[in-house]
This record gives sequence, C-alpha cells and structure tokens, in this order.
Amino acid sequence: MIPNVAPVSADSAEPTAPAVVPGPRRQSAAKKFSGSKLFGSPASIAGVIWLAALVAASLTAPLWLPFKTEDQDFTAVLSGPTAAHWLGTDELGRDLLSRIFASAAGTLGSSMITVIVAVGLGTTLAMLAAAGGERTENVISRVTEIMMSLPGMVIILAVIGAVGTNIPLVMGIFGVLISAGLYRVVLGQAKSLQSQLYVDAAKVDGMGTAGISLRHVLPGLTNTIVVQAALIFAVGMLIQAGLAFIGFGPPIPQPSWGGMIQGASQHVYDAPWLMVPTGAVLALTVLAANAIGNALGKSPNATASHLPSAAARRQRAKAVAAIAAATPAPKDAPKDTLSVRNLSVGVDSAGGGVGVRLVTDVSFDVEPGTVLGLVGESGCGKTMTALSLLGLLPSGVSVAGGQILWNGKNLAAATDRDMEGIRGRDIALISQEPMRALDPMFTVGYQLTATVRRLRGMGRTEAKSEALSLLEKVGIVDAARILKTYPHQISGGMAQRVAIALALSGQPRLLVADEPTTALDVTVQAEILSLLRSLVKDTGMSVVMVTHDLGVVAGLCDQVAVMYAGEVVESGRTDNILDNPRHPYTLALLAADPHANHAADMPERLATISGQVPQPKDWPTTCRFAARCQFAGSACLVPVPLLPSGTGDGVVRCVKADELAVEGLDWVATDVPSHHILSLSETRTVEKDHA
Repeated sequence: MIPNVAPVSADSAEPTAPAVVPGPRRQSAAKKFSGSKLFGSPASIAGVIWLAALVAASLTAPLWLPFKTEDQDFTAVLSGPTAAHWLGTDELGRDLLSRIFASAAGTLGSSMITVIVAVGLGTTLAMLAAAGGERTENVISRVTEIMMSLPGMVIILAVIGAVGTNIPLVMGIFGVLISAGLYRVVLGQAKSLQSQLYVDAAKVDGMGTAGISLRHVLPGLTNTIVVQAALIFAVGMLIQAGLAFIGFGPPIPQPSWGGMIQGASQHVYDAPWLMVPTGAVLALTVLAANAIGNALGKSPNATASHLPSAAARRQRAKAVAAIAAATPAPKDAPKDTLSVRNLSVGVDSAGGGVGVRLVTDVSFDVEPGTVLGLVGESGCGKTMTALSLLGLLPSGVSVAGGQILWNGKNLAAATDRDMEGIRGRDIALISQEPMRALDPMFTVGYQLTATVRRLRGMGRTEAKSEALSLLEKVGIVDAARILKTYPHQISGGMAQRVAIALALSGQPRLLVADEPTTALDVTVQAEILSLLRSLVKDTGMSVVMVTHDLGVVAGLCDQVAVMYAGEVVESGRTDNILDNPRHPYTLALLAADPHANHAADMPERLATISGQVPQPKDWPTTCRFAARCQFAGSACLVPVPLLPSGTGDGVVRCVKADELAVEGLDWVATDVPSHHILSLSETRTVEKDHA
C-alpha cells in the first residue's frame, strides 16, 4: 500500500497536529528517598530505627546515663525495674541500663571490623579468581579451602592466649577466617557476570581487568554482599558474646553484653529478670541487622511474585463468584470453540474492586482447526488477553467482567481448582521464551515424561515412548538424543520445538502461543510456523497467536483481531483485514511493514506512527487512537462502538471507516518532505482528470 495523498482533518484543510506527549516528570528527592529499598518494609524501617537509636544512645552515653558503669547500689542488688534503675541491677548493684548502652558501641564497632575484613577480602578474592582464569581460581580456591578447614574457635583462643583479649584484633582475625566462606558464595556469581556480553563489549572497548571488575562485576554482586554482610555482622556480635560468656571478653570491670549474660546465667533461679534486658537487646540487634540485610538484598529488577497472596486469593474468589452470578455460561455452546465476550481485565484495587482497566470489552471466536492472530503494539493488551484464557494473569490483575466460554464453562469465572483440570489438558501455552517452560535442572526427557504421566496418567515406560513420539512430531530428527540432554545444551529453535512438544503433552484442543517466534532467527521462525500449520491441520486443534509480525498473520492466521490500548479496533478474516483494512491503526501497521508492500511498489520511506500507546490510566473515553491518528476530527471525540466493517463478518471501531474506504486514503509517512507530498497530490489530481 503506497501513500498517495497527505491526509487532512475532516474539519479543516490543515493537517492534523501530532499529539503532544508530555515529558517525564522529575521525582522529588523526598519521593526517591521514600522509595528506597531500605525503607520499603516495616521490618527494615524498625531495624534502622533500632540500630540508629542504639548507636546514638551508646555514643552519647556519658551525657545522659544516670549512673557510671562501675557505680554500685548495695540497697538494690539483683533488683527488677524500679524508678531509680529502669532495667534493674546486677549481683553487685550496678545499673543494667547504663552497662548495656555503654558497651553497645564497642560491640557494634568490633562486629563492623569483622564485616569489613570478611567482605573486603572475600569479595576481592572472588573477583580476582573470576577474572584471572582457571589457574588463578585454582590457587585461590585451594587457599580458601585450607582456611575453611581450620578450627576457627581454636585459632581465636590461641590468639587470645598469645596477645590477650584484644577484641578488635580477634574480630579482624575472625573476619579473615570467615572470608573463605564468603568467597565461595560470591565466586559463582562473579564468574557468571564475567561471562556476560556487556563484559565482552567492555573488553573490546579496551577496558582492563581491574576496570571491568570494579565497573561491571562488583555492582552485580551488591545484593549478595549486602545480605552476607548483615549475616556476618550478626554472627560477629554472637561470637563476641560467646567469648565474653566464657571469660575472654573485655577486662573487668569494663562491661560487655556477653559478660552480662554470663553473670545473669548464675542467677537464673533467684533473679531470672537479670537475663532479660541484655538478652533482649542482643536478640533485637541481631534481628535488626538481618531485617536491613533482607531489605537491601532485594534485587531492584525483581518482579513481583506471580503467586497471589492469601488476601488476593480471597479477593479473586469474590470476583469469580460475582462474575459467575452476573454472566452464567450457556449450556448449548459449540464443543471445542472458544468464545470470548466483552472480556475486561483490570488491576485489583485496595478496596476490593477493580481499578485501572488493562483490557476492555474484547470479543472474538476461535473455532476448531482455525488460528486467530492478536496483533498490536506493545502495551495494547494482547498478552493480558491471552493469559486470561488460562487463568494465568499476574498477581494483582484479574478478570473484571465478561465471559471466556469453553465447552460449557465460563473460564472467566472459574476457580483455580477448576483451571487445574483445563490447563495442559484442554488449553496449553507456548511462551515467547522457551527456557521459561524448561527447567535447567532436569533433562528434556524427564520433563516431558513427567508431564505426560501427570496429564494422561500413563506408566513410566509408556510415557517415555510418548515423549519420544512428541519430539518426533515437532520435527526433531534425533529425538532419542535430545531426550537425554539438558535445556542449556540445545539451540533456541530446538528449545522452542521442545516447548511445543511439552505443550502438546496433554493433547490440548487450544494452543495459546505468545509470540513463539520472536526470539528466533528467520529460518527457524519459518520452520516453527510450518510446524504449527501442520499441527493445526493434522490434529484439528485451534490456536490463539499473539504476534507483532503481520507476515506471521498472513501466513498462519485465519482470523485476526487488531488491538489498540486494550480494545479490539478491527477484526475479521485475515485476507479481508490485510487487503481492505478499514481502521486507521490497521492502515498504519501495514504501511509500516516492509513485507506488506511489493518490491515494485515500495515507497521511498516506510510510514511511522507518531507517539506511543498511552498508559491504561490515560485512556480517553473517546476514540483511543485519535491522538495519534492522521485522519482524526471532531467526529472522533465521542465513544466509538464496534460496527460492521462491510467485509464479511468483520467489525471495526472507527466512525470514518466507510469514508476512508471510499476515498482510498493510505497512511502517509509523517516525515515525508512537504514538496514531495504536494507532488504526490498533484500526480493524483492529474490521474483523476485523465480518468
């Protein structure tokens, strides 16, 4: 389709101005601070407050403590909390509150020495081993293994016997010993980071080993290091307490938490309260350190869990009951025919209702032996629509209304237990990335055999034979060898074939394919599409294909539904949609596709669609494509329903569909020079005059 005239607004002779996209708003420092991982959970906030208060109170202890640590009150020996002694006194009448906070700074500081030594030494050795090659790694690993084999407590006691109770020195030595364990934890991750493509790119750019380790490897180790540092910090405090408990702590009368616990242990029966204050402070400090480590250790790119919480499941159950009551499934529905009616998907709101809609009033039918293509840009709701067919919507997203009719059941109102009997057996999924469906810990044969046994109830021998047959069915020649391999040992195209075989294990009647060829090269794409066509022809099953590629639609799909901003804007038979599109968005997609034009008719420059798909919260109540449409006018500023398109049983959501079809206008590249547009217009005028 060749652009032949510059489109104009229906209300003026001037071209429609492109939509103005507001620039991103800058977040204030306060908002960024509040969104920090450290303050992302109540536990981490409580941990920060506790440690900050403990450090501040300890450092300022001489200014506010009611008693000196060696002061004795012989009238209140082994007393509980009183007005004079808030936490009580020990066996010598010394104030527990004063002694606990006076010794806190030393305990925390000595633990930090352990953290600094262990993390610094262990991380440095791990990065050196990962970057230095096999020989360097072998040397460092053997040394760390020797360090791990040494009896740490015996060495610490020997050091104390040689140099006395020098706690900072002891904790530094303990950090050296424990760094070997940290090295083993960090090494594997550091080697994985060294094998990434961006590290190879840095080497090509001339960056040295030290620069790569510091700029590209170390940032990737941050989460692991922080978590391990929190654990080492807690272990350091416990080690100090243990040494002081057995008499190797700070010299008397200097207080220490371990020494106070040791003194309290001698009065468990006559003064049990004596153990509580110091033990509680030690336990709370350890818990605070772990809470902070857990918060800081969360990956910034980690996605929310796909498994819903208990509260989300209860909310989902209520929504399912409401949908089932509002739209009961008909009893006379055709067998193995998928009928989606007015499907809406939305984000769950805090009040128990549905918040922002992600998909709105989507309807289509998929008959047995046919393929439906869902087409549109990213963010148009294609994947959400596809996942709703299997009840696999992400946590926090649920079906808000409508029906998904399949063999007399409304899957939109089905419970998780109901869907367990449908997934894999009636409806199966082929994901965009085959490695998401394959577990790297098990062989292909084990995974296929286990799936066949679970879905079909076969025995082990029969299931293994069926797994071999499935691999042969998807075009794998050396199926027996592939059964023995692990997913990482096969190519991407081979892995996608295995994923298709896995989807066919339960003999489903409907396949949901979420862009199954996007990550593959052109040759393998053609092979996979040919395989899917053969499966549809041989088995009579139906397919819902989510794709961006109009070439895939033309070669595989019988029906196509074009989606934009969460709703279907045009649907019908594939040949009608591709040959006679009636919606401007479909026109734009075809004009932007180099495969939709013949070589002789190829325009100078492919068309583009200005702007981007708006966020769901910004969807207007009028035509959602109007802000980007070259043909938009005042008639588009009203809600637009789906209307018959005039091409078979197709429908279109555009008030100007007939006008565009009659005038034969095409989508024009917005960056075509104005003189070229005028030339095209004059040429068309001359052609009309001659006609």
